[in-house]
Amino acid sequence: MNNKAIKLSLYINYFVFAILLNSVGIVILKSQNVYGVDEVAASTLELFKDMPIAIVSFVIASFLPRIGYKKAMMIGLGIVAAACIAMYFGNSFLSAKILFAAVGVSFALIKVSVYSVIGLVTENESQHNSLMSNIEGVFMFGIALAYFLFPAFNLEGQPDAWLNVYWLLSALSLLALLLLSRAQFNEGEEVPGSNVGEDFEAMFKLLAKLLVIVFVIAAFLFVMMEQGIMTWLPTFNNRVLNLPENLAIIMSSILAISLGVGRIGAGYLAKKYSWVSVLVVCIFGAMAIVIFVLPKAVTANIGEVESIADIPFIGYAFPIVGLFIAPIYPLLNSAVLSALPKKLHSPMSGLIIIFSALGGTLGSRIIGLLFKNVGAESAFSYTVVPMVLLLVALFFLKRLTAQAKAAKAS
Repeated sequence: MNNKAIKLSLYINYFVFAILLNSVGIVILKSQNVYGVDEVAASTLELFKDMPIAIVSFVIASFLPRIGYKKAMMIGLGIVAAACIAMYFGNSFLSAKILFAAVGVSFALIKVSVYSVIGLVTENESQHNSLMSNIEGVFMFGIALAYFLFPAFNLEGQPDAWLNVYWLLSALSLLALLLLSRAQFNEGEEVPGSNVGEDFEAMFKLLAKLLVIVFVIAAFLFVMMEQGIMTWLPTFNNRVLNLPENLAIIMSSILAISLGVGRIGAGYLAKKYSWVSVLVVCIFGAMAIVIFVLPKAVTANIGEVESIADIPFIGYAFPIVGLFIAPIYPLLNSAVLSALPKKLHSPMSGLIIIFSALGGTLGSRIIGLLFKNVGAESAFSYTVVPMVLLLVALFFLKRLTAQAKAAKAS
């Protein structure tokens, strides 16, 4: 197995889907400004993205090794290439719902495959932690690119010009498909069960493990917090900081870049320090930004803004929270996957994606409701609640993963 070629393929797949998946915050803003929907209706785009991820992950995760990881990823890329073209011609809020549903279905195929292949190309926990963090870091840089791509096509006085970005995204998907088709995969011989029924049974048995229960709660809480912030940050920049639409989108890239830097950094730190120590420091840092920095950004009188140079430092401050929340997701995932036998990685990946999708949907919905009912100025302050609960979950996970590794080694 050519590990370098496979890793490159994983990076490219994740990069393409990062742009597509996390353009949801941008499209939510465009849906309010172009299609005339309110905050709560716009937040349903997250539902159309995340529910297909959860449903498809549940259906295919446990027996995806039988389909083949490479084949599954190629199918996913083909679906999104077609969906991007359909969005261009559809040009409506309904078309946006269909686009994100297609992206959700495809990403379920991609993510389960990527998480499973990581276990095939790494040999120990530190390698697994590092590769997981690096891939998730590349994902965040793909998100950052989205915040520059969409404004580049968003021309004042031409309300439909932004749709041209979907021709580029379709082309990128097809390029990724071509590169993937040339990669050689040795997908391993371990499969969860002898038939589909046993495959589903393997997934449900995982849910009976206390380790898995605590983990999926932690993953749910994290994604609820992260997606809530990421999805609504363009609207926050537009409504609270009073930035023009394009600048509001571009400034949201700071969060994505800080998440990318944080996850790449986590890949390095995971080789030197325990994952629990890294995450405790990160959660306290994130809480400090929400409690002390966010209120100053909300009350800042930024004034009239025409370019990035006109934005004072405080306008950049809150998105730096990404540096601290970035390591949480990949290190949690890696800690649990590396504690389980490789034959359970595919069903476990399915559970990760299912509960992450549910958390993302709920997080976006809650923040959308808060934006509407308590105001855009106060909505993000509520993210401190899942941060506190995550801190509690970490200490349970530390003990449970240690027990699982001991049982695995015996």
